[in-house]
Amino acid sequence: MITQKMKYALKALMALADEKAGQGRALRIEDIAQRSETPKRFLEHILLEIRNAGYIASIRGRNGGYVLIKEPSSIPLSELLRMIDGPIAPLPCLSRRAYQRCEDCTDETACRIRKLFAEVFWSYLLLIESLTLADLAGSPAAAEQILAMPTSAA
Repeated sequence: MITQKMKYALKALMALADEKAGQGRALRIEDIAQRSETPKRFLEHILLEIRNAGYIASIRGRNGGYVLIKEPSSIPLSELLRMIDGPIAPLPCLSRRAYQRCEDCTDETACRIRKLFAEVFWSYLLLIESLTLADLAGSPAAAEQILAMPTSAA
């Protein structure tokens, strides 16, 4: 499940990708909020995280705002998910980047819970790691499917 914060991030990035494909000018935060139907007060913090990760830049001045500085096809959705929501593995013992042994586990190789969720997770991982912002921004149907995913508050 992705968080509402992640949905807001994706919607903002889609607005910036659409602008890059169109006129290519910087968008003020108010414009991004309006286009993405995202509350401005949440968007400020989200855009700061995305900027610090190097996907967008902020431009000062009269014609300033935010602009996408990477091609949408070079922005993996899996990296955005990890950046905004944290580890995407369903169990800490399955995470490649934030691995932790489960406290109650005595033998990972014999753990049936781990085996079952590993199969599901690897299938999910293959799919999510193949998707980029271009897939989301370029396909209204794909965007609708991803943005219709259930969200969690955490």
